Amino acid sequence: MNRILILLAILVGSVNCSVSQEPESAPALVLGAERMDILLPELEGKKLALLVNQTSLIGTTHLVDTLLSRGMEITKVFAPEHGFRGDADAGETIRNSRDAKTGLPIVSLYGGNKKPTAEQLENVDVVIFDIQDVGTRFYTYISSMHYVMEACGELGKKVVVLDRPNPNGRYVDGPVLDMSLKSFVGMHPIPVLHGLTVGELAMMINGEHWMEGGVTCDLKVIPMTGYSHDMEYSLPVKPSPNLPNDLAIELYPSLCLFEGTEISVGRGTMEPFQQIGHPSLTGFDHSFTPRSLEGMAKYPPYEDEKCYGTLFTQENALKGFDLSYLISYYQKFENKEEYFNNYFPKLAGTDELDDQVRAGMTEDEIRKTWEPALNAYKELRKNYLLYP
Repeated sequence: MNRILILLAILVGSVNCSVSQEPESAPALVLGAERMDILLPELEGKKLALLVNQTSLIGTTHLVDTLLSRGMEITKVFAPEHGFRGDADAGETIRNSRDAKTGLPIVSLYGGNKKPTAEQLENVDVVIFDIQDVGTRFYTYISSMHYVMEACGELGKKVVVLDRPNPNGRYVDGPVLDMSLKSFVGMHPIPVLHGLTVGELAMMINGEHWMEGGVTCDLKVIPMTGYSHDMEYSLPVKPSPNLPNDLAIELYPSLCLFEGTEISVGRGTMEPFQQIGHPSLTGFDHSFTPRSLEGMAKYPPYEDEKCYGTLFTQENALKGFDLSYLISYYQKFENKEEYFNNYFPKLAGTDELDDQVRAGMTEDEIRKTWEPALNAYKELRKNYLLYP
C-alpha cells in the first residue's frame, strides 16, 4: 500500500510540474481601431473627417460604417493614393466624389491636392487616420498622414491615429533620406525600412518638428495591444492594388527600387512585385508578359512584350532591404547608361546609390557608407517606440 501511495504521489507531482512549465499564450492582437472604449470618448460631440481606405476595417466592417452606427458625425472622407476603395492604379488621378453607400463626400488627397485646405477642414474638429502601412519610406500613405497632420497643426484641429501593425516592422535598414531629395515618395529623414508603426511615425514627425515651419499638431495615437515589432502579421486586405499578398509585401522594400530603373517589377501581371525582368535580358528560364489590367495596371511598362528575369518565391524571397538583384541586374543589362532613370534617387533617398552601383561597389561596401546616418536614426527611433 505504501508503495502504491508513493507512486501516486510521483505521478501527481509530474503532472503538476508539466502543467507549470507550459508557456503562457501570447496576448491577442487588438488594433487601435478596435479599442472603442478609448476612441469614442475622443470623438463625442465632434465633427469628424476620416483619412481611410479599403484597409480601414474592424473585422469585416469598415471604420466609417462602425462610427456611423455609433452615432458619430462624419462630415467627409479623405481618400489617399489608390482611392477610398483602393482600386486605382499607382499614380492614377483620384477625383472628388460621393460614397455610394453612405452618401458622404469623398475628397481626394492625391494629385494636385495632397494637403487638406482650410476650406476642406472648415467643418471638421478631428481627423482620424486609419490606413494599413507596409513600413517603407516610399509608401505614400504616410506622406498623406504627414500633410493631414500639418494642415491640422496650422488650423488647430486634432488628429487621431489608429495604429496597425507594420508587416516589415522587424527591419530597420537602408539609406536615410537626403532631404534635398524630399518628395511625396520620401518626406522624412528616415531609412527605406523605418521599423515604426504609423502611430510611432506620427509621434516622431510631431516630436521632431518635421512639418512645415516646425508646426506640431494636437495628436492622439490609439495604440494596439498584443503587438511587438518582431511579430509576423499577414494582412487581411491587400494594402494597394499591386501588393496582393504577403510575399509581395516582403519583397516590396527591395524590388521597389527597380521602379527607378528600366527593369519591370511585374506590373501588368498577377504577380506584381514578385518578379522582375526585361525584354532584352537573356539566360533566364522565367518569363512574363505584362498586360493592361483594370484596377491594377492600365498601362504597364513593356505592355504585351515578353520579359525575361526572376520569379521570387518564399524560398528565394529577399529579406529586409536587399541590393543584390539591383546590382546583379545592372551587371547583366547591356545598355548600362539607361539602366537608372531620374526617379531612382527619389526612391533610394540618395543620389549616391546609382553611382556606387555603376562604380562596381559591393553591397557590403555600399552599406558602410550609410551606416552612420542609419545608426543615428536607430537611436532616435528608440524615443518613439510604443511596442517592444
